[in-house]
This record gives sequence, structure tokens and C-alpha cells, in this order.
Amino acid sequence: MTFEKELAAAINAVQKASRICVTVSEASSPISSVQKEDHSPVSVADLASQALITLALRKHYPDDPIVGEEESKTIQQHEQLGKKVLDLVCTEIDTMNLETLLELVDYGSKTFDSNKRFWTVDPIDGTKGFLRKEQFAVALALLEKGQVVLGVLGCPNMMINNSEPQNRGVLMYAVKGQGTFIMPLNGQNPQKVIVDSITSVNMARFCESVETKHASHDQHQKIADALGITASPCRMDSQVKYAALARGDASIYLRLPRNKEYREKIWDHAAGSIIVEEAGGKVTDFKGNPLQFNLGKNLENNVGILATNKHLHTQVLDAIAEVI
Repeated sequence: MTFEKELAAAINAVQKASRICVTVSEASSPISSVQKEDHSPVSVADLASQALITLALRKHYPDDPIVGEEESKTIQQHEQLGKKVLDLVCTEIDTMNLETLLELVDYGSKTFDSNKRFWTVDPIDGTKGFLRKEQFAVALALLEKGQVVLGVLGCPNMMINNSEPQNRGVLMYAVKGQGTFIMPLNGQNPQKVIVDSITSVNMARFCESVETKHASHDQHQKIADALGITASPCRMDSQVKYAALARGDASIYLRLPRNKEYREKIWDHAAGSIIVEEAGGKVTDFKGNPLQFNLGKNLENNVGILATNKHLHTQVLDAIAEVI
């Protein structure tokens, strides 16, 4: 199987990071977090997760660049937070010191060539959801020549087949040309998943972000109205929306930022996009263009994200063109 070793390493890394996140979330004490310069939150679990994933990948692929969201200056500016991050990492790694921790977190901010092979990681996608103890994802993807070839999503609060609350924790992964699979977060026996088969757009349900700062809910609703969609939107934080679409929980995912100048980060969509596409879906921007992952850390030439079960893609693009 192509990328078999990379997939095994990626799954192992995401499982370790997800365990850390669950440990923090289930602790009796409040989750330690601070505000970054862009006013977004970062928690102890974000930083510990990125350090663990970086360490796991470098063990097997020391020459591969790793592009991550977090930077060590957050730890350096908040001494007590740094101590908690270090203690957290040490629950998974026998020996670790602050200097090594800072180096691991900062490894993700080094320069890289986005037209060559590299990994991109969002250690906690949907930190606000994580802090609310709702949906979040640990997202990891491998890219080669500007194309996503492998993606893994750890979704600790996603239910397994909509079963009982205690049966939560999902890991979903995809490799280019090999389909999308789902399994319990720390389990085995992966099962193949495919998008739903809905072809009547008025029967569809769409996903969007919880946070109104992240997405234009009013524009999304206008698109839904133009399509005749009557079902209420499914609002979730993070790339869990991609996972939900891939296994048929929804048919459409809309994301139009409120700020017209904003450009999406590659780590927010790389893993999710391949997981939807390998499940039979389609992912483009709001003009129908493929997402371009070879222009650095941002999707510079893409505005808006549209993911569908593929059957409805053209109809949704027509509605977008009509509304926006």
C-alpha cells in the first residue's frame, strides 16, 4: 500500500495527541489557556499536542518539514502555562526538558517549500470548541508537490455511528486513491465510509462553524434559502465537519469568512479535504476552483470553502454565484 509507513506514523501521532487532549478535557481543574496576539485562544493541550506530533514524525521522517499552527513564544511569554505544557508532554514521553519542548513547538514555524514534501498539523482545530468541551479535531496531513496525499483526523468528541455518549472518539483517515476509513479513536478494525447519496438539494443538510466570527452565517443561510434547504444547519467547530460529511451525516459544508481579505490556513483544511474527497465527495472554493496548497501557509488564491457529496456541488455553486 502506498504511504503505508507514513499512515502508520501519522495515526500513532494523532492518537497520542488525542489522548493528551482528552486527559486535559476530562480533568477536574479548568483548562489552562491564554490569548494569542491574534486574540484566538491557545491551551496547554494545543502546545503539548503539537510537540508530541512533531516528535513522533521526526522519529521516522527527520528530513520532512512540519508546518504547524503554534509557536513557542506563547510558552515563553507565559511561564506557568509552559510548566503545565511540559508536565503534560511528560505523561507521554519519559524525558523532556523545556528547551527541547520549545524546539519541538517551534519546528512547525520553519521555512519550507510548499511544492515539495511536507506535513501540516493543527494540534487542536477548534480550540474554542475544545474549551467548551464540544467538537474539536487533531488534524494531520502529508503533502507532496502541492497535493494532499494523506490525511488523519482525531475527533475525540465525535460519536461512533451516532451511538451512546460513552461510545465517542473517532479516528478517520484517507490516503490518495485508497478511500476513507473510520475506526474508534484508540481502536482497530477500520471501516470504509462514503458520502451520502442525496441528489435532491432541498433534502440536504449543511454544516457550518459554530463561531459567527469564523463564518458568515447570514450568507450561508441565503445560499441555503436559494437552494430550498429547510433543515437547520449542523453547527460544529473544526474539521469534524469534514468527517461528518465524509460519513454521510450532512451533504454540504459551507465556509465563507466574514473578512473578505482573510485567507484560510492550510492546516485548517488539508486533512479534511482529502478525507471528504476519498469518501466520494468534492471540495473547492466558492468559485469551484481546487484548493491550492502550494502557495505557503495560506490558501492565497481561494475564497470560501465548499465541500459536498459531489452530487450537489454544481447546484450549490450556482446558488453561491446567485447570492454572493
